[in-house]
Amino acid sequence: MSTVQPLDPARERLLLLTLAGIQFAHILDFMVMMPLGPILMRELAIGTHEFGLLVSSYTFSAAFSGVLAATFVDRFERKRLLLGMFALFAVATLACGLAPGFWFLMAARSAAGAFGGVLGAMVQTMVGDLIPFERRGRASGTIMSAFALSTVAGVPLSLVLATHFGWRIPFFFIAAMAVVLLLPGWKMLPTLRGHLRQAVISETERAHPLSAILGVLRDANHLRALAFMALIMFSGFTVIPYITIYSVANVGIRQEDLYLIYLAGGTATFFTSRLIGRLADRHGKVRVYRTVALLSMAPLLIQTHLVPVPLWLMIVVSTLFFILVPGRMVPAMALVTSASQPRLRGTFLSITGATQQLASGVASYIGGLIIAQDAAGHILRYDIVGYLAVAATLLAMALASRIRVQS
Repeated sequence: MSTVQPLDPARERLLLLTLAGIQFAHILDFMVMMPLGPILMRELAIGTHEFGLLVSSYTFSAAFSGVLAATFVDRFERKRLLLGMFALFAVATLACGLAPGFWFLMAARSAAGAFGGVLGAMVQTMVGDLIPFERRGRASGTIMSAFALSTVAGVPLSLVLATHFGWRIPFFFIAAMAVVLLLPGWKMLPTLRGHLRQAVISETERAHPLSAILGVLRDANHLRALAFMALIMFSGFTVIPYITIYSVANVGIRQEDLYLIYLAGGTATFFTSRLIGRLADRHGKVRVYRTVALLSMAPLLIQTHLVPVPLWLMIVVSTLFFILVPGRMVPAMALVTSASQPRLRGTFLSITGATQQLASGVASYIGGLIIAQDAAGHILRYDIVGYLAVAATLLAMALASRIRVQS
């Protein structure tokens, strides 16, 4: 079995860029559904509840697949598993573009979520296996910049394509991009088998498919980290899926101007996510997380209480939202990745990914139940969603200091 040598700085950067590319593709696949909300509601003749189901079907499926992956992820070589899931993800995304109607699209979104959910956990697992703790905040910032890049380039481009050529084209674009990324992924990612030697356990445990999951769940520190991550995701995804619908219906932003919101927010986040990562390495993951989380409560409340405002002011508010609300994930993921026992890291991060997806799915569904549309098409009770998001943020801040770093 091969042993992975310490990476020189240039190879480490290339590795992180490759992983960020994979992360970019599956994040874009999830993100693009939200700005397409007004178009899908019109083209498929669905309401806010059905749109919430389209968003949450991806996340619930990703949560289920994450739990399933936790039973076997540490028994396989990392690179082959990651790229195999990525290829299947491309096929499922292609099916989204070919969907003839609402129910087929929801099934295809569930399939894409099943493979995409595993991808996120595998990317973070490889970061944990290859990058030392003292540089893990910066590495998480690089991976999180994939979110920024998706909002800078991917989401605006998808919106333009959907506006001019139909809602199916963005899914074809994402599937093609995933195929193109497979080759550099195969060439740049190292083979990782060291965890297979570390995970040698008794024959009784090996025979039980749930042994690795039980090993994770018996650790109280793991449970605290999972609860922490669930609260962060819940606080964000009660609000995020409905920003574009609210912006068009209540704030008065034109559908064709939505791309400017994502372009500005994503450009800012591309730089700030890496800055937040460097600050987390320098000043401590918990301290920086709490600072960013505290600041994030302001845009959470402002975004959910907006009245009609000029486009420039909406861009300012949404840019602050993009910087601070997703920005919390940079120190949070660096902290959570380091909370696992090394021999169980793949299993733990698969469960973490499942927890993230389940929490965001529940949040999207609850958000869809709370809000409603009046006869004029305006969104009601979005302010209640904002208060709920702030409450979850406060709970996560209280829990952060109780997570113990293990590796």
